[in-house]
Formats: sequence, C-alpha cells, structure tokens
Amino acid sequence: MIDLLATIVQYSLGLGYLGAFILGFFSTFTLFLPSPSFVGVAALSLTHIYNPFLLGIFGGLGATIGEMIGYLTGYGGDVLLRKKYEKEIKNIEKYFQKHGGFLIIFVASAAPVFPFDVVGIFCGVVGYPFKKFFLATLIGKVIKYIVLAYMGFYGIELLHLLT
Repeated sequence: MIDLLATIVQYSLGLGYLGAFILGFFSTFTLFLPSPSFVGVAALSLTHIYNPFLLGIFGGLGATIGEMIGYLTGYGGDVLLRKKYEKEIKNIEKYFQKHGGFLIIFVASAAPVFPFDVVGIFCGVVGYPFKKFFLATLIGKVIKYIVLAYMGFYGIELLHLLT
C-alpha cells in the first residue's frame, strides 16, 4: 500500500492542480487506512510554480469526494450497523442534535489528524442530509488543504528566517 501511495504522489507532482485533486482524493477514499498523501499538496506548493490557494481548493475538493465513500458505506449499511451499535448511535445522534451536526462535521474535516471516516459512516447511518454533509466536509477540507499548501509554499522561507 505504501508503494502505491508513493507512486501516486510521485505521479501527481507533475500534474499541478489536477495532481492536487488526485492527492486529496487518494488521501481520503480508503476507510480506516491513513494516507499521508495529503502532504503531496504541500510538496506541490514547494515548487512555487502553482498558486497555493488553488492547490488547496483542488486538494480539498478531491479529499471531499473521497470522503463520500464513508458516508455511502454508512448509508448502505445502516440496518446492519444500527442493529450492532444501536446504543452508541443514539448517543452520538443526541450529541449531534445538541451541538449542531454541521459544525461538528466542519471541525472534524478540518482537523489535521482525525479519523473522519467514523464521522462519514455515522452521518450515512443516521441519514444526515447528504448536501449538508458534503458542504460541511468541503469547507473543512478546503481550509485544511489551503493551510497545508501555504505551509509548503512558505515553509522553506520560514526555516531560513529562523536559522
């Protein structure tokens, strides 16, 4: 799996904005398998060839589309999952209602390291509106990827200033 991800990152580096989209997608489309390929977006911005803001948008969009796998898995397996985890699902549903599902999804998707697959599966199981899930995830992922792209863009310069 590591070799496959390394190949994807290497190939994507030459594709610019499309490469950022591909890296974003491949960093999120697997369930429960962490993928560091989102770092490739920062690597793309290191070249100073591409606009880091646009790299973040394309990477975030790709990551959002990849995250829909978790949502669809939960949506398709809701009967089985509800039967097995009924108590836990009810507790999380109450938490979502109390604290606002959109905000929780947004924060979780923007977090640097967070098992977002669980959020996607849960939202699918409980039938959280797909459009709201997609939008909250998109906003969070785009912000996350823009930050990563700017870190890559300015990271080397900051290191030179500090040394």
